[in-house]
Amino acid sequence: MAGIAGLTRENAQAEVEEMLNRIAHRGCARRKIIVAEGTTMGVCWNDSPFLPFSVSDEMNFVRDIAGPGHYATVTAKNGTFFFSRDPLGVAPLYTGSATDGVTGFASEVKALLPEMAGIAEVMPGYDIEMTRDALRPGDENVEEPPSVATDAEAIQQEIPPPDMLAAQLRRLLDDAVSLSVRTEDTGSWLSGGLDSAAITALASKYIGGIRTFTAGLEGAPDLEYASQVARLLGTEHHEIIVTVNDLMKILPDVIWHLESFDQLLVRSSLLNFLAAREASGHVSDIFSGEGADELFAGYSYLSAMREESLHDELVRLTGKLHNTALQRVDRCASAYGMTPRLVFTQPGVKDFALSVPPEYKIFRGEAKWILRKALEGILPPEITWRPKAKFWEGGGVNEQLSEIADNNISDSDFVRERTLPNGWNLTGKEELLYYRIFRELFGDQISLSWMGRTDITHPAD
Repeated sequence: MAGIAGLTRENAQAEVEEMLNRIAHRGCARRKIIVAEGTTMGVCWNDSPFLPFSVSDEMNFVRDIAGPGHYATVTAKNGTFFFSRDPLGVAPLYTGSATDGVTGFASEVKALLPEMAGIAEVMPGYDIEMTRDALRPGDENVEEPPSVATDAEAIQQEIPPPDMLAAQLRRLLDDAVSLSVRTEDTGSWLSGGLDSAAITALASKYIGGIRTFTAGLEGAPDLEYASQVARLLGTEHHEIIVTVNDLMKILPDVIWHLESFDQLLVRSSLLNFLAAREASGHVSDIFSGEGADELFAGYSYLSAMREESLHDELVRLTGKLHNTALQRVDRCASAYGMTPRLVFTQPGVKDFALSVPPEYKIFRGEAKWILRKALEGILPPEITWRPKAKFWEGGGVNEQLSEIADNNISDSDFVRERTLPNGWNLTGKEELLYYRIFRELFGDQISLSWMGRTDITHPAD
């Protein structure tokens, strides 16, 4: 993981240094500034087996690599930037433009503000060119991002038997985990649910006494389940018991790093953030089980869908991960200089998952059936077949935050403030609470096209 930033202006070292200062948490050990014809680029990073930049007479690039198949690369040539981002958008990347027409880019929006306007996200899967005049204040990327899967062609024509599919999936997951183990100094977020437990179990084959981290309010279900999994796997387990006051204390920091006031994203990030803070004192890399629910149909509402519609819905959900769950993982880890290791979103696993017929994802009413089948023998049945809980429910924060918002924001205040300058309507008092903090940190943002919002009709569990 690294932080990258740059401008289509020569000899802008001081400006790029300042941009890197705002995202230095992404890598504070080393820094490089590259000045070329018409451009100045910078990168900050922690120790890594690869250099996140290249300098040559022909072209220069800086990149953020978050793991196998997860990248954001910016190449400069003849005063022009060329942007490339992985198909799921695991590694973040944004652009902006100044009033003098200079184009800028950065791993996080905060590096572009307040000098830049016309902030836009470089969408996942894009390979695009941006010149000095490509972006003007108020411009946005209006094209739809490439789909993570095209259509039914992604579905296998000759369907192997489910036992064969499960065995293949297990091998792919094991390979993906092994590729992600860059160092023994790698831990795992452990909720006690299926996804994080599976990744931890597979990783424990390669990391003896792997360290695991869980945060929750006292008595939270996830604390109990995670402790159970940790004992089973023999991990060095770290349990962080927090209070509601702890959550409120860190709320501004979480929103600052997330660059979002989305209610469900902020709510689900608080415990991740606290677990990351604890983990950063012990490990440099951290495994996460994100992506499995979207790829293997883990959300409750999906069980009511017709099989012929389920694949398209999973493709849609997977395509939105970049500024919801994956953003949470990236920002919580990077806030403390760690690199998240995501297994389910690696290209081989992702492509295979999207090729699995829908009838094996929800089978006899059991969500994520093929994944559970693949993990039999790795985890005990009470974990393998545990029903899914919403992240914040499992952590014990359900209703706590909304109650605080209700006690601090009047009905009349909500009615007066709920509609934002860009026309968005806030979902409730809790989101208004987060928006007020966001506005204090980032100012009034007329355009928020770069900020993702959770679909409240079918929220991410």
